[in-house]
Amino acid sequence: MTMRSIVPALLAIAVSTTGSLAQEWQSHYTDIALEECTLLSTYELGATWACPGYKGYPLMIMEGDLRFFVSYGFGAPDEMAARQSFPQFNTIGERLEWLTEEHVERGSMPQATILRYYLEPFEMDDPIDQVLVVTKIEPGNTCRVAQVDALRNQDANSLAREAAVKFVPGWDCETMTPQTIGQWGVEGL
Repeated sequence: MTMRSIVPALLAIAVSTTGSLAQEWQSHYTDIALEECTLLSTYELGATWACPGYKGYPLMIMEGDLRFFVSYGFGAPDEMAARQSFPQFNTIGERLEWLTEEHVERGSMPQATILRYYLEPFEMDDPIDQVLVVTKIEPGNTCRVAQVDALRNQDANSLAREAAVKFVPGWDCETMTPQTIGQWGVEGL
């Protein structure tokens, strides 16, 4: 192999791996305990809370008609994530995984989250489904990018992290539809 053929091969390898190398994100976890959150409002079929997020990053949780909605940032109520839930009645997990990227000036900044939803079955005898939801965090562009069936994928957490790395950069909430990753068996979605 000549130097002339090696250089293009090395460039091709560098380009194909840049996506994963560029996203050197760290995982951090916070607990979700609604009793420790600030109740912002209540209404006939629900409530809205402001909760402590990773290093104080704003986290807003809403419940309406037995469905949960989770959004992030100072403009959380106006983000698309504030309107995204599931058709089934659902609850959210007690641990939230924050995927962060280190910035020289600003320190560790959230790029995405992974949150487990528990979905009530349509039929009484069916088991409760569990879905990991990957949400992009970007002011004015915060929304779901992917979902993973947590019961039918043995490596669901890894799949969710990989989906975040793959889809969050360049994701446009207005024009793109959340991706379903791995095996899927959740009814009604």
